[in-house]
Amino acid sequence: MKKTAQRSREEITVEPRMETQANGHANGHAADNGIKTLRNGLVNGFHKEVVRIQIPGPPSASFPTEWGKTAMALLYAICCFVLTTVMISVVHERVPPKEVSPPLPDKFFDFFDRVEWAFNICEINGMILVILWILQWSLLKHKSIVGRRFLFIVGTLYLYRCITMYITTLPVPGMHFKCSAKLHGEWQSQMWRVMKMLAGGGLSITGSHHMCGDYLYSGHTVMLTLTYLFIKEYSPRRFWYYHLGCGTLCVIGVFCILLAHDHYTIDVVIAYFITTRLFWWYHTMANQSELKSASQSNFLSRVWWYWVFLYLERNVQGVVPRSYHIPFSWRSIQWGTVKYTRIDSD
Repeated sequence: MKKTAQRSREEITVEPRMETQANGHANGHAADNGIKTLRNGLVNGFHKEVVRIQIPGPPSASFPTEWGKTAMALLYAICCFVLTTVMISVVHERVPPKEVSPPLPDKFFDFFDRVEWAFNICEINGMILVILWILQWSLLKHKSIVGRRFLFIVGTLYLYRCITMYITTLPVPGMHFKCSAKLHGEWQSQMWRVMKMLAGGGLSITGSHHMCGDYLYSGHTVMLTLTYLFIKEYSPRRFWYYHLGCGTLCVIGVFCILLAHDHYTIDVVIAYFITTRLFWWYHTMANQSELKSASQSNFLSRVWWYWVFLYLERNVQGVVPRSYHIPFSWRSIQWGTVKYTRIDSD
């Protein structure tokens, strides 16, 4: 019985050797060295070695780079941003004077008085989140795929914003607004105003945005929410402190929008709803291969941008891994949900 237990213990660990060496032991050398030979030709003994089995990740062909598609998404986002800026200039001409149409009643404004510096905090938080996201994106291994996802979603959100603020022009949310003078059809001056706003990133803190009417829905809420969603989605799950910090910046930024009385509460609520739903719908469709077919049971294929989605995501097979690499380096680091391993860079 002791010999049986010893033999079972010996057969647990397999020591890989060359086939010729295994055959030599089998021919009589095994007895001298205290090594026993299995039926399949592998050699076992008391000298045990740990064999590391490399588990291959998803093949690189499952996540093709396709920078051309990313460039098309960038062009689409730029066009949507420019169109939004032009629409802000158009809507500005339609906003009624605050003396004629006073601000609409808002429940948040009833509970919180206006804080003048709050909107600056919102824009600073937004710039911090955008910078963090750009840095994180630059370290992604599959940055082309993630980049075109961000560009398409943010472009579509601003395209929707063009429609909502044009069809319904709300009066200013507060009597503190100092809107720039109306140009009454002077298109050259309007184009100059549009270029100035684009150069300043559409931020009030840069002094480039003094137009009124772009309320429904809030573009600042879109950027705060969307950058946080992408930061959390494409970073390791165990970086909870990083997610908590970015989420806090997002929540404080959105709260400061309302605290400054620069948007109605409905502007912020609709912006949050549309941003989160579009982000979740797109990623659900991208991560489920069965949703990439326009079948009768796939109701998500009925959205107007479905064929654009197929163009961008057709060759992406599976969930994009959260793989990172240091630019201009020979090694890269891949973080998983449980542990991280070092892999060769592409």
